[in-house]
Amino acid sequence: MSTSTPQARTTYRVRGRTTPDGPAHIEAADQTIPADTAWAQPATGQPGPAELLAASLAACLLKNLNRSGKLLPFRYTSAEVDVVAQRQDTPPKFTGFTYELRLVTNEPQRRIDLLHHNLRRYGTVYNTLAATCDVQGRIVTTPPPTEPS
Repeated sequence: MSTSTPQARTTYRVRGRTTPDGPAHIEAADQTIPADTAWAQPATGQPGPAELLAASLAACLLKNLNRSGKLLPFRYTSAEVDVVAQRQDTPPKFTGFTYELRLVTNEPQRRIDLLHHNLRRYGTVYNTLAATCDVQGRIVTTPPPTEPS
């Protein structure tokens, strides 16, 4: 009979701070992120909880793109992602996320499909959201500009 030890879990810590009339800030890693946590007030222009969650999905996709770029290897010269979060009011919850990842690459379509598969399979934030709501997206590619002869 073999026994295996459970994998160690990675722990992430953030700290949020606010006052009743003041701005809110989230401390994550070595950064301070302003956050709009005001209720029934004009928007502050800072990201609120919904934008921060959508930003987490964007960061997850980009981080896994970099990971896949090293492991596959997959070559690209730049990447950009747009994420849209859909929420409902009653009961309050997110119902879905959509994304479009735009890459400048010469990789063939089969490698782009493999990359997309890996982004969906190995993304922690992606998988967490996909377990609770619909997450759909696509990769759009553009070849790098050719250098003049």
